[in-house]
Amino acid sequence: MDKFLEAAIEEAKQGRTEGGIPIGSVLVIDDKIVGRGHNRRVQNGSAILHAEMDCIENAGRLKGVDYRRATLYSTLSPCDMCSGAVLLYGIGRVIIGENHTFRGPEDYLRDRGVELVIVDDAECRRLMETFIENHPQLWKEDVGE
Repeated sequence: MDKFLEAAIEEAKQGRTEGGIPIGSVLVIDDKIVGRGHNRRVQNGSAILHAEMDCIENAGRLKGVDYRRATLYSTLSPCDMCSGAVLLYGIGRVIIGENHTFRGPEDYLRDRGVELVIVDDAECRRLMETFIENHPQLWKEDVGE
């Protein structure tokens, strides 16, 4: 398995351990993790701290040229909000652990020139399926239902 997807999965597990939603993300530039994060909506009482947003925030201020060289790894297909951040900062490549339990606006990202790689990782899928089964109301809240 890709070491960066493994790091994103570790972030997802950390979120689960904290009582949150098990979604993780890492931002990679030049084969180095420059930011990592996990969904912290529950832990922080936040409306917007999805894994990708937490990850980008934790990377700190970067130059536009750096974002354009970056790859964002996420254990789950990014939602509209997180996809918007990808477009805003010009992140050109997103590696998605799985998109069966949730599929964000992947076609829109592709249409805007973002390269998407869907890994369809069994562990990513298992993390979300178990969470959704055990916490359906919290999951619905997270995706805006």
